[in-house]
Amino acid sequence: MGFIKKRSRNISFLACLLALPIAVNADEGAVLASLPALLLERHQRIAIDGNLDEAPWQAAPEFGTFHQFLPENGKPAPAGLRTAVRLLIDGDALIFGIRAWDDAPGNLRGSLARRDKVANDQDYIGIWLDPTGHGRAAQFVRVNTHGVLTDGMYRADEDEDDLGPDFPIDAAVRRLPDGYTMEIRWPMSNLRFPYEDGKAWRLMVERSVPHAGGLRLTSTPLKTGSLSYIDALQEIGGMGGTVQAVRDRAFLELKPELTVRANRDRDDAGRRHGNQAGAGLEINARPRADWVFNATLNPDFSQVEIDEPMPTGASRIALSLPEKRGFFLESADVLGLPLSAFYSRTIASPQWGLRGTWRNARADATAMSLRDEEGGVVQRGSVYETAEHEQTRRTLASLARARWHADGALLGAFVSRRDYGDAGSNAVAGFDGQWRTGGDQASWLLMHSQNSVAFSDGGQDVPPATVRVPVRSGSYAQGRYVHISDHWWNELKLEAVGPGFVNDNGFVPQTGVVKTDINLNRRLGERTVPTGAAPLKLYELEAHLGLHEIRTLSDAALGQQANQVVERKIQPGIWFRTGRQTDLWANLGFDRQRARRDGKLHDTPALHFGFASSPLPWMPVLKAEVTLGRQLDAEADRVGSGGNVVIDAGLRFPLDVLAAGWAMESDVRVNRAWIQGTLGRPAFADNGWRWLGMLHFTAADSLRLLAQNTSSSRRDDGVSGLAPWAERGSHRSLLYRHLWRHGRSLSVGYSRDRASAAHTVNKSLTVKMQWEV
Repeated sequence: MGFIKKRSRNISFLACLLALPIAVNADEGAVLASLPALLLERHQRIAIDGNLDEAPWQAAPEFGTFHQFLPENGKPAPAGLRTAVRLLIDGDALIFGIRAWDDAPGNLRGSLARRDKVANDQDYIGIWLDPTGHGRAAQFVRVNTHGVLTDGMYRADEDEDDLGPDFPIDAAVRRLPDGYTMEIRWPMSNLRFPYEDGKAWRLMVERSVPHAGGLRLTSTPLKTGSLSYIDALQEIGGMGGTVQAVRDRAFLELKPELTVRANRDRDDAGRRHGNQAGAGLEINARPRADWVFNATLNPDFSQVEIDEPMPTGASRIALSLPEKRGFFLESADVLGLPLSAFYSRTIASPQWGLRGTWRNARADATAMSLRDEEGGVVQRGSVYETAEHEQTRRTLASLARARWHADGALLGAFVSRRDYGDAGSNAVAGFDGQWRTGGDQASWLLMHSQNSVAFSDGGQDVPPATVRVPVRSGSYAQGRYVHISDHWWNELKLEAVGPGFVNDNGFVPQTGVVKTDINLNRRLGERTVPTGAAPLKLYELEAHLGLHEIRTLSDAALGQQANQVVERKIQPGIWFRTGRQTDLWANLGFDRQRARRDGKLHDTPALHFGFASSPLPWMPVLKAEVTLGRQLDAEADRVGSGGNVVIDAGLRFPLDVLAAGWAMESDVRVNRAWIQGTLGRPAFADNGWRWLGMLHFTAADSLRLLAQNTSSSRRDDGVSGLAPWAERGSHRSLLYRHLWRHGRSLSVGYSRDRASAAHTVNKSLTVKMQWEV
């Protein structure tokens, strides 16, 4: 049903009486029409059912100006795919009503799927909200035509989105003969904004129409070459005193969880088993708009819902998992530090944690402290390797962060500390900043560390240990500059990591080096390539030149000389985008690499190429990355012909294929890396495959099967004399999950892991219940 413009006497007409306001995008100088809102009376309520025939929707002002973002940026939106948005505001939430027309409704794509799996191969509506108005970060949600959500936090500084946060958003969709209608309710309790003197709230609405050549429409004239995806946001008009009315409203959430687990382990040393039960609690409190307090007590780290293999003892592989723990995801934009400065996965299994976050119109800050149990992994870098050590002690991880921001500028500072008790500590302090205007952005980060902790990995009959050592200091510096115009996309990044720099609350895989990265991209615009009967349309075409070099710094403690080339890459290439959401790229690599200190600098020329596409409705994902050429065998310090291949395929089955309206997802990944020896066979090979199958019975019930096999081996290469070896591993897991609503779920999972080392077999049965009060 379309929007009805009949007015009702029972609603406020404040927004209707206002002329359509405008907002100026300072970065581009463009004048954007704002998206008007209608304030509801206190007694009015809207049912989130996908219908837009209630009286408030009839009177709400309509916004219908959409622009083509992909595949042909700047072209007008097709007339048969008109989109209209209306916005209602009550005392608790923003409520969006969307009417999407489609002249080929039978081609709409979408199905039941896991949360955070709404992608460009599906028809969806996306909402991007920036309640601070600074344009540096946005909370977003995408809802497909079956009501499945993808949500998270987007940070413009790195032009990347984080799918970790899950917001209590309600959505409903109604299919119509000529398209669909959608309602999205976003509670203000999960929007973070200053208490007073804040900027106008800003947003962008997007629509994906994959059957129309991968079409994506936006409510703002966003350019494909922008610095970020939120480079052009529009103000929300007609909010009146909404912010003042809700800024003093307090919110309190209690999220208890109960986890019961049974483990059965077997290896060469014998059999072991154990049962355990644990209760955890998260507390989120917002006394008023500018303050948020978080606490966590004994949170479960198993996170069986993550679509990655989860062997028993998952805390030991914390660094390899995506962050899904709400304590760390709260106000991630305020933290705003790169991976090297703070990485939450270094905190493997917290016993408890406390955190507070504050926002002002010109500044914000956050501070946290967590008690981390022993058993995790500590990673420390050097020039030629990243060493892993067992965390044998409980630690106290603490961080304080503050930022000052203005139009186009940001200055920040932070202090971080990891306390190992009588075994010493690791402390880091740093400053960072950012400046941007138009198509230029510059950022920098400076850090200094003092460390008095070292690790002994032990040996036969000697357990690993954490020990105190004399204090050693080190420094870190990073600078980055990006320039974007209609004809160029260029980036320069310099990074210097001193040999004594250690940050156990962050992640620095390599120290004692200077890194230089230069990426030059000449944007050549649209092209048509004659290919016979049907010419190939290139919507975007770029020529690329990448320059990358790593050189050593002097380190007297290790006897490392300065200015030794570790790696040098010169890679010219090309990238283009064409139909069916297809991207193709290829680089020629004129590369050189060194495997060890004072070793030979090897020539490693190679061809790098890949593609990503959405070729068919039932195969929305098909992508591959391939490297072929001379490969460095670091362990043998030799070069041989070889390569690296990674292929991903995703299958989605329509609802009418399976009985009872079920839906099925299937994701497959295959990878292989190899280096030939001199005896006509691979001297080193690493292979793996992973299959993830997901059966959705309803929007609330699903069954997931995850299977993975890995193998790696070394054979006689005829040169190095290294001893042959072979390792194999496998993972199988089955998970059933029922979701009552956001924050309330039941998960039952079984996993089985095998490893050839010590003939290890781990079995685990986990029952986990989470709910929200």
